[in-house]
Amino acid sequence: MTEWFAETLHKDVAQSLRMDRVLFRERTGLQELVIFENARFGRVLALDGAVQTTEGDEFVYHEMMAHVPILAHGAVKRVLIVGGGDGGLLRRCLLHPGVETVTMVEIDRGVIDLCVKYLPGLSAGAFDDARAEVVIADGARFVAETDRRFDVILVDSTDPQGPGEVLFTAAFYADCKRCLTPGGILVTQNGVPFLQPDEVRHSAEHLGQSFAVVTFYMAVVPTYFGGIMTLGWATDEAQYSRLTATDLSPRFAAAGLQTRYYTPELHVGAFALPAFIKALCQGA
Repeated sequence: MTEWFAETLHKDVAQSLRMDRVLFRERTGLQELVIFENARFGRVLALDGAVQTTEGDEFVYHEMMAHVPILAHGAVKRVLIVGGGDGGLLRRCLLHPGVETVTMVEIDRGVIDLCVKYLPGLSAGAFDDARAEVVIADGARFVAETDRRFDVILVDSTDPQGPGEVLFTAAFYADCKRCLTPGGILVTQNGVPFLQPDEVRHSAEHLGQSFAVVTFYMAVVPTYFGGIMTLGWATDEAQYSRLTATDLSPRFAAAGLQTRYYTPELHVGAFALPAFIKALCQGA
């Protein structure tokens, strides 16, 4: 009998993926984790009933979360990733030749180990890069206590439930602001606003308590059910979100990136928000 994975993230709608072969399923120290194969999306990682990443479409999310802030900033040397245990975001950050260190703080070592074993293509050796530093710790506590500073902070979190809930609070965003260098950029995972409007609404309010410029940009990830997903954008430098493709193209070329989703033109267009997302940003 065919087994299906039914995502339980939303109470009134759901998506299902056929589980052609289950590779791993058990509860780690903190989360219920399953890794399975699907004919359309390849290997799939799900935590606590929600799809986190797939081999088939991970490139959309990871390219947009990494390349947009790094290329917009233009002089990034130190990156902090909160979460991101699958290694896909770490890999994309390390593609930038100007990046000197990427520190990844992941609360669950089990996620890293399982992803290296069952989804090795996502990290593609990034954990062995000399510029990569992995810290097994609570991300919220790390940014509250560290004396280190970063040019870009990327919050590759789960949704605001369970261990990920604290990563959507005003206190956490204030701690991230403290850890940024002048002109630094914070990017956050903010869900699919058509089905999760409160993630944008509340994040805009909380980010606005610490940053002068708060907005969101978009990506379309097929397995993030419900349409457009948003990534939160917070900084004190207004010009970063106003760059043109003409500004970005030389940086993109100099980085030597080979991408499947990101382009300088798409980068610019991703900040053009639909009216309903603009309204959420304003608390409607």
